[in-house]
Amino acid sequence: MRIGMIGLGRMGAGMTERLRRDGHEVVGYDRDPDKRDVASIDELVESLESPRVVWVMVPAGEPTQLVVDELVQLLDQGDIIVEGGNSNVHDTMRRAAHADEAGIGFVDAGVSGGVWGLQEGFCLMVGGDPQHYQHIEPVLRSLAPPDGLAHVGPSGAGHFTKMVHNAIEYGMMQAFAEGYELLGASELDIDIKAATSAWRNGSVIRSWLLDLLVNALDEDPGLQSIRGYADDSGEGRWAVEEAVRLAVPAPVTSAALFARFGSRQDDSPAMKVIAALRNQFGGHAVKSAEG
Repeated sequence: MRIGMIGLGRMGAGMTERLRRDGHEVVGYDRDPDKRDVASIDELVESLESPRVVWVMVPAGEPTQLVVDELVQLLDQGDIIVEGGNSNVHDTMRRAAHADEAGIGFVDAGVSGGVWGLQEGFCLMVGGDPQHYQHIEPVLRSLAPPDGLAHVGPSGAGHFTKMVHNAIEYGMMQAFAEGYELLGASELDIDIKAATSAWRNGSVIRSWLLDLLVNALDEDPGLQSIRGYADDSGEGRWAVEEAVRLAVPAPVTSAALFARFGSRQDDSPAMKVIAALRNQFGGHAVKSAEG
């Protein structure tokens, strides 16, 4: 199958290479001239045969919106846009409706696999019309590992599912992080590397994330070179917002998200208030801001 790929960053480049290894023809476009096969999105569209399939793999938000808007203008009825970024589900549904008005198919594909996807395959959670899904299924099966592909529902369902996937990821990572810190805080001088390595075999918490933690400790014992600062991609926030909207209790996801916010503070204003109040009502000592 011949498709276009817009966005040849870490994920897009890995997906492109995996598709080519499985015999598909991929025409790639990226803003970086050293990565792209064609000089413009217009040229990419012209290089494809109808019904065209164009996969968009650029950052969520305005970059994705600009690319989708341009494609809706360039593509013909019956062509298909596949949007594989981590987009907000409400943006996805709006874009799908816009494409549908022009007679263009729109498939939202939640993609998980990161930099390991080229080797291991990309888990794909796909939303959209079943006919559009069936048309691009050969590409999807080349990208995914066995049993790592699912058509999960109508437009928006793919990105909603990926949002929930990432929310679960937040919670799992936070649990490992807290366990790591608790082991290190013990006065028993626990061998954390040995403990986490053992957990990988036979333990009920064995997982790929645990494997990656052990890899990180191999590369950087004690994680001495890493600052304890964690960004959030947006999907954790959206998951908490959806949980509030749907009245679904999500304490783990919420706590994991707020922990990331806390990681960005050199000196927490909230904890200043806690310290001041403990001093006021109980006479508890406070530490000087000067150290």
